[in-house]
Amino acid sequence: MTFVVTAGTINPAMVRKDFMLRLMKYKRILIQLRSLGLERVFSNNLGDAIGISAALVRKDLARIELQGNRRGGYSIDSMLDRLNRLLGGQETQEAILIGCGNLGRALLNHDAFYKEGIKLIAGFDTAPPGKEIGGIPIFPLENLENFVANHNAKVALITVPASAAADIRDRVLRSGIRGVLNFAPVELKCSGNSVIHNVNIGLEIENLFFLVNSLEDRLAREGLETATCGQNPDCVNGNCEGCDSLEDCETENKEVPAS
Repeated sequence: MTFVVTAGTINPAMVRKDFMLRLMKYKRILIQLRSLGLERVFSNNLGDAIGISAALVRKDLARIELQGNRRGGYSIDSMLDRLNRLLGGQETQEAILIGCGNLGRALLNHDAFYKEGIKLIAGFDTAPPGKEIGGIPIFPLENLENFVANHNAKVALITVPASAAADIRDRVLRSGIRGVLNFAPVELKCSGNSVIHNVNIGLEIENLFFLVNSLEDRLAREGLETATCGQNPDCVNGNCEGCDSLEDCETENKEVPAS
C-alpha cells in the first residue's frame, strides 16, 4: 500500500521509522544548503549527502507531495516549508538536559542544535558545576519539577551515570516530560505515555569495531590482502631482493600462496 501525506503533521504510528528519519535528514541538509545561499537542490545531491539513491529520494518526496523537475530540481524553500509543516518543526523545540558532566557539557556547548530548531533551555545536576554552560543556565536537580511546570520543554537529554539513569527517567517523566534521549550506558524502557531513545556510545563503537573486523576477515578470505616482507615495503608475496625465500615473508591476514 502506498502512503501519501496530504495535510497536517505526520502520525509516527502510521509510517516507518526509517522514512521519518530520512525526512529529518533531508531537512537538516536543506537548512545547511540554504545557509550557503542555495535556492534549489537535486535528488542526487540529497541522496549523496545521506548515502541513498536519488530514486529513493524522489520516492520519499513524492510521498509528501513534493515535485521537482530534471532541469531545475526542487525549491529549497518549498521543501523546508513542507517538511516543517509535516514534522512540526516550524517553531523552535525546547529541551532540557540532566547530568552536567563531560558529555553533558559537550552537548550544552553544541550550538548547532539551535540551527536545527532545537534549543536546550536548562541543565540540571546534583552538584551544578556553575551558573551556566555555553550560555545555558544550570540549576540544582531539586529545581527540575518546578522548572518543567513553568516552561514548554517536552524532551529531556539524560547524561548521568548508569546507576542513576532509571531514577532520573522516572523523575523527568513524572514532571511532565514526554520524550527522553538517554545517553547513559543502560537500556531504559518507556511506558505508553512516553518515548525513550537510547544512545549507547560505547555500544556503537564496539559495533563499529565488529563491522571493521568482519570486513577485514572478508577481504582476507577473498584474497584482497597481500603479503609483505618486513624488510622491504615494496615486497609482495616474497618477490623482492630483501627475501631469501617465501618463508622470510611476514604476512598480514593471509598466508603467502605457494609458488
